[in-house]
Parts: sequence; C-alpha cells; structure tokens
Amino acid sequence: MSWDSAPQGREAAIGDDERLRATLAEAMSGAENALGAADRLCTACVELLEVDGASVSLAHDGSTQGTFGSSGAMSRQLDELQFTFGEGPCLDAVRQGGPVLVADLDDPSEDRWPAFTGALLKSGVNAVFALPVTIASQQIGALDLFRRRRGQLSAAALTGGLLAAELAALPLLDLMGSDLEWDVAARGGDGWEQLASLSRVEVYQATGMLIGALDIGPAEALVRLRAYAFSHGMTAAETAWGIVEGRVSLEPGDWLGPDGRTERSR
Repeated sequence: MSWDSAPQGREAAIGDDERLRATLAEAMSGAENALGAADRLCTACVELLEVDGASVSLAHDGSTQGTFGSSGAMSRQLDELQFTFGEGPCLDAVRQGGPVLVADLDDPSEDRWPAFTGALLKSGVNAVFALPVTIASQQIGALDLFRRRRGQLSAAALTGGLLAAELAALPLLDLMGSDLEWDVAARGGDGWEQLASLSRVEVYQATGMLIGALDIGPAEALVRLRAYAFSHGMTAAETAWGIVEGRVSLEPGDWLGPDGRTERSR
C-alpha cells in the first residue's frame, strides 16, 4: 500500500502561528461541502507539517463513528482500523481530552493498543499523533497525524496540528448546528445527510444479521464481528459488507464465541 502523498520541503512551509492558521484556513476555502473542507484540511496538514497522512475521526460512546476527513485512502483505512479494533489514539484523545503523542510505536514500553499498533507498523507507520477536536468544551473527535519516520513532532509542527484540530471543528459545527448530539444533529437537513454518510450503516446491518443468526445480543454481535475481521485480516467494514452481501457465512459454527472458540469446537 502506498502513502497518500509525498510532500516536499515540509519544514520550510511552517511559519508563525497566525500565518500558519491563515494558510490552513485558506486550504479549506472553496470546498463544496463540510466533508470536502475537512479533506482539504487534512491534505494541508500533510503538505505543511512533518507527517505523511492525516484524518479526522469522530467519536461517540467510546467508539469511532466515521472518518470526517482524510488526506487520502491510506489515512482513511488506518482510521477504519481504530473502529475495527476498538482502540487507538483518537479514542484516547477524546477520552482524555488532550493530545496523544506516540513518537515510536515500536518502543517496547508502548503497549496501549496492541492490535492497532501492529496494524500500523505493518502499514509502515512508526509514529502517530492524535489531537482532540472540541466543540463547546466537548471532545467530539480527533485529528490523527500518521508518520513513517520515528520521532516527536517539532514544536512548530505540533502547534500547527493543534491549530488544524481547532479548524476541524468549524465545518463540523456547520453541520451539527447548535445541537451537539450525534444522534439528532441537523436531522432532516443537508448537514444530517453528510453526517449520516459517515455512520457505518453496513456494520449495524451486519450486527443485526448476526444477532438473528447466532441468537446473541448487540454488544456480543459487534465483538464477534470485530474478532472475525481481526482473525481474517479485514476491517470491520469489509467484514460487514461481506455479511450483508452474503459472501461471509452466518453459520454459527463459523463464528468465534466469547471464549475465543468456534461453535464447532465445543
């Protein structure tokens, strides 16, 4: 898998704070909609900061809800892995309300996200930085910055990332309006349609099918779907589409139970 882009001369692109804020804001201008503005912001992060990929993840009830913006397919895929494994820097940044900065994912002492870290290292990512996106003192997601090279962000790049995280809240606020509740934000309008497009509808459809086929509850259905995805080297979304489209068997004997064994092995 190749990276989203190969920016040139990142270091020279970072100026003073006001100039950097203006540059990031200008990059968002002219987008057709809020999601387009978020994509442009992520692309600008790659061009201006010392990173190779960027995405904006939204989080709700301890799980990522969708990728609000990304610099390209690779960053979107890496964000999807956070949902698949139920762990990662975005969730920690939202939960803690502060930046999560990991300069070397291969450091033996770095054991916060065993499954997610393994997937990142396999993809060639060696450092990740998550900066919370906040609206009205409520953490609703995070700007995730991915880098192949190990090492901390420079002070200027970190400042730029924090500015970008602030700006990421603006197009989202336009969509959500005055209501910050994910489930009811801008319901019925264009904003809701854009937010709803982020929701993993296929996952909810697939878990519903698992509930019926395996006679289990919603929480266990999601756990089993994630476990299946992990054991087959897939994302949760890929597994869900496989279920919905009939390419993944719903026979109980093909699914791992909560004890890690298939029904057939009991």
